[in-house]
Amino acid sequence: MIEMVIDQRRRSLGGFEVGRVLPFAKRRMVGPFIFFDHMGPVEFAPGIPNDVDVRPHPHIGLSTITYLFDGEIMHRDSVGSEQPILPGEVNWMTAGRGITHSERFERARREGGRMDGIQAWVALPDGREETDPSFAHHEGHDLPAFEEDGLAGRLIAGEVLGLKASVKTDSPLFYLHWQLQPGARASLPPEYAERAIYVARGAIRLGGERIECGSMAVLTPGETADITAEESAIVMALGGEPVGPRFIDWNFVSSSRERIEEAKADWRAGRMKLPDLDDEEWIPLPPDPVPPANPMS
Repeated sequence: MIEMVIDQRRRSLGGFEVGRVLPFAKRRMVGPFIFFDHMGPVEFAPGIPNDVDVRPHPHIGLSTITYLFDGEIMHRDSVGSEQPILPGEVNWMTAGRGITHSERFERARREGGRMDGIQAWVALPDGREETDPSFAHHEGHDLPAFEEDGLAGRLIAGEVLGLKASVKTDSPLFYLHWQLQPGARASLPPEYAERAIYVARGAIRLGGERIECGSMAVLTPGETADITAEESAIVMALGGEPVGPRFIDWNFVSSSRERIEEAKADWRAGRMKLPDLDDEEWIPLPPDPVPPANPMS
């Protein structure tokens, strides 16, 4: 039932920590999901400095999904969007041939408060990598939901369990938010080639193995996954059909290494439009890593 377990690797973004799960050295992707970060949880004090914000930065070749359990993030992008991201809502940004955006903690700066959520990236399939950039916002009541026997679920995107979300996607996938009371059970059918379950809070039992908060279980293909909550838990289930190998470099994803180098050059030269309502600062392109010295030279 479990192919491998990936434990998050904690890293600081300056004002708070994230737990990086994907990409992982032994598992780069799950279906089209190529990046998976658990943001927080963190308690912000009022008056947090501006450098906690994620300043404008670019993407190509992917869609980003920011999904919050707690807190608020203000999203602004280069197609003119300005949207507060709230818990239980879907904010699906498609970069395609190129988009820039910022993520700012303006409410937390005013009021303080808890922030906890997931940012995932979905690689766009062949033929869709250079699509026009776009942004879509879906409030919680717009998402398929169910509740029974201590289990509540919300389908963020795609199709699974006989449900279909209205969020537009570019390849077959699913992304599901479960909340389980202690002892509650849930099952994930084997209808996609690649699937995984991430425990965002609490702990579950899966195939006889305890999966703790901050761990992702990549599931064996072709088998139903039955989980039981050992304590109150939040679980994200995700997966889909593979889109093929992808290169990832900083914020860029592509099937072509040359396309990534082109995007890096465009950002370095200022050729990518900044967000309409947030164009006074940006994150510079990180320097390329220095290759190790050749010990034989």
